[in-house]
Amino acid sequence: VNLKDITDEAVNRSPIVQKVIVYKRTGQDVSMQPGRDFWWHELMALPIADPYCETEVMDAEDPLFILYTSGTTGKPKGLMHSCGGYQVHIATTLKYVFDLKEDDRYWCAADPGWITGHSY
Repeated sequence: VNLKDITDEAVNRSPIVQKVIVYKRTGQDVSMQPGRDFWWHELMALPIADPYCETEVMDAEDPLFILYTSGTTGKPKGLMHSCGGYQVHIATTLKYVFDLKEDDRYWCAADPGWITGHSY
């Protein structure tokens, strides 16, 4: 699956996306749009690049992300997840449901478009 072609199609439909950062992870050729697309590794090689940044302090009620329902019972609805509630829920389920320990490895095969794949 050529994810870059899929990304290009989505970006071409969006009036607000101005730049695309592409991470090279395969040896396959990737079509790049000059002036819009940039290689991540080239940006990180710039003298001003710093892979570390300060953590942004957020309020518990601040929006974290929007994930849409599947639409099986009607038009998909956007659900806004807040910083505090989402992170507390994930930490709680990892500890008390999955009994996850510091040295454990966990694999989740769920699609990131679903909350399970997005979270675990």
